[in-house]
Amino acid sequence: TQYCDGLRGPMVVYDPEDPHASLYDVDDETTVITLADWTHTAARLGNRFPGGADSTLINGLGRFAGGASSDLAVFNVTQGQRYRFRLVSMACDPNFTFSVDGHNMTVIEADAVNHEPVVVDSIQIYAGQRYSFVLTADQDVDNYWIRALPNVGTTTFDGGVNSAILRYSGADAIEPTTTQTTSVLALNETDLVPLENLAAPGTAEVGGVDYALNLDFNFNGTEFFINDVAFVPPSVPALLQILSGSVAAADLLPSGSYYSLPSNASIEISFSMGSGGAAGAPHPFHLHGHTFYVVRSAGQTDYNFVNPPQRDVVNVGEVGDNVTIRFTTNNPGPWFLHCH
Repeated sequence: TQYCDGLRGPMVVYDPEDPHASLYDVDDETTVITLADWTHTAARLGNRFPGGADSTLINGLGRFAGGASSDLAVFNVTQGQRYRFRLVSMACDPNFTFSVDGHNMTVIEADAVNHEPVVVDSIQIYAGQRYSFVLTADQDVDNYWIRALPNVGTTTFDGGVNSAILRYSGADAIEPTTTQTTSVLALNETDLVPLENLAAPGTAEVGGVDYALNLDFNFNGTEFFINDVAFVPPSVPALLQILSGSVAAADLLPSGSYYSLPSNASIEISFSMGSGGAAGAPHPFHLHGHTFYVVRSAGQTDYNFVNPPQRDVVNVGEVGDNVTIRFTTNNPGPWFLHCH
């Protein structure tokens, strides 16, 4: 209930020394874009595994198939200006393919990590992920559809569903008539190259770390399992268990859901997507307390130890994928690693 229906919103921390500051003119509360899914049935009353939401909400506004033409979010721009948009997925379930008719986007940041600029025309964003992109208002003064197509549920734009509006100063306050074109510059995660701390920790070989852990996924039709253990929320939070004296991971409850990692060590975690674990895929996994290096991305077989993307939420892919991340245990504590 809290996850799907609870109150949530963006929190932006601005960097006074942003290395990309010269690329844009505007970056404020008007350039934050949130994506969410909304169902007409409360989460606690609906299906445990919903088949898709009724609406996509962009900055809290959206329509549903067969519903009224309610207001849509409008993002106002001035021709010739460059805007840093901060795209945040607050979704409960779907991923979205995001695009703006007639405009390219220059991605400069992923999950609070600065990356080399990459020009794209669409961004597939998973629950919990964030991107910053620069959009230059270099088209005719007009209205343009902003599109966020979910991978499940209502997967059209008919009647303005899954949509918002980019409106140039001087354009009439009407809905766009623009049409979507086929994406030819879709963002590929492997194209993201960080600005600093390029090399992944460890050596340039699979398993070349101080501690390697494989997580194998399965689903029995009712529950998901990681390494044959289904998660059960603890009756006492992990941090309180530790403070009470249960300091070893093996002693924490529920058993089987905790992994003890060596401190100040290089760690490699691989997400093995067998046929039994891909139900509802693709799943985005989020590691709290750390930024990690994605040395093998979904849909890839090659590894990049030289300059892989850095983020904190990663799509772990479909059947046959073995997405692999690395990080350094330099922030002690009990940290969640969970699916969104």
